[in-house]
Amino acid sequence: MGVLERKQRQKEEVRNSILTAAWSIIQTEGWQAISIRKIADAIEYSVPVIYNHFESKEAIMLEFVKEGFRQLRDHIQAQLSDEDRSCQQLEIAGKAYWQFAFANQATYQLMFGMGLPPCERARQVPEIQSFSAMLVSLIQKVIDHSKQPDTNAFLKFHTFWSILHGLVSIQMINRSATPDELSELVLEDAIYGFIKALAV
Repeated sequence: MGVLERKQRQKEEVRNSILTAAWSIIQTEGWQAISIRKIADAIEYSVPVIYNHFESKEAIMLEFVKEGFRQLRDHIQAQLSDEDRSCQQLEIAGKAYWQFAFANQATYQLMFGMGLPPCERARQVPEIQSFSAMLVSLIQKVIDHSKQPDTNAFLKFHTFWSILHGLVSIQMINRSATPDELSELVLEDAIYGFIKALAV
């Protein structure tokens, strides 16, 4: 292995150590407890070493936001089948979103806590764009089979996302809470109502 390759590998190892330490702090103390100093102490490096890899703690948080949206998109896509009708696909996507949120609460709360960038910046994050494009595409399929082909799919995407995130957030107010039968019924009713209005 050449000198350049070795340096690159060492750089990647330090970067991964930083992310691993940051995630450990998030899981034990919450994302609000993250600081560059705390991460440096955890991996026994100086603060400037951390700044050589990430310009700020927000940059570290953004890495987890990106990974969260990658995982969310992949989880939803894994549940979908080309054999399902467009309405069924959107229903499956909504329920998969819910499942992901509660199976990965720390990740989800970080994605929509301090880590989620403002709307303008979010448009520049490929992982968020990819997730959004997937849901817009599913919604567009329902619209294409409806009697309202001029419906704005992007607007409906924001409505659908707001419904899902709102229901998840209400449930997560009590951090120890897990979805019960009533909250599952509310989710199904909300998704069914959205799809029914969209498919008319």
